[in-house]
Amino acid sequence: MLINLSDVLSDQHKTVEETVPLTMDMIHLRSGDYPVIKSEPVRVRAEHLKGKELLITADTCLTVLIPCDRCLEDVKHEFVLECTKHVDVGLSDAELTEELDESNFIDGHQLDVDRLIFGEVLSGWPEKVLCSEDCKGLCGVCGQNLNTGSCDCEEPGLDPRMSVVRDLFKNFKEV
Repeated sequence: MLINLSDVLSDQHKTVEETVPLTMDMIHLRSGDYPVIKSEPVRVRAEHLKGKELLITADTCLTVLIPCDRCLEDVKHEFVLECTKHVDVGLSDAELTEELDESNFIDGHQLDVDRLIFGEVLSGWPEKVLCSEDCKGLCGVCGQNLNTGSCDCEEPGLDPRMSVVRDLFKNFKEV
């Protein structure tokens, strides 16, 4: 969804406040595609500060399906996003100072709401997603989800290449 910022950047410097739908239905990352199963409208406010500097605030909530890192079952992860961006549309990203944010979500006089929200989702993406803290994961031999049942596979045991390290611990163990 695009929002026109020409009123904010004109001589009158009118503040723009809009509530727009989030049109992003999938999060595309290198690790895969993650469906957005629920999203609330995005409330956006853009106000003029000075020159071509703008203060843009946006907030929304969306739920994304992410597979569990152990058993691969889908987990609903909710992102509650409230962002504030201080941008100067007259500067390129190379000319930015420390107090300014990137403005890659603004093209000319158009604010791309989906791109702004995507950046916030990306920065808040969880490092590890588990369906539960005690998730047992998958069997390393047959791939059975160990949360739903057990399998008849034998325990693969320890890697024989690690026997030297195991012997070191046995020899120097203090009892």
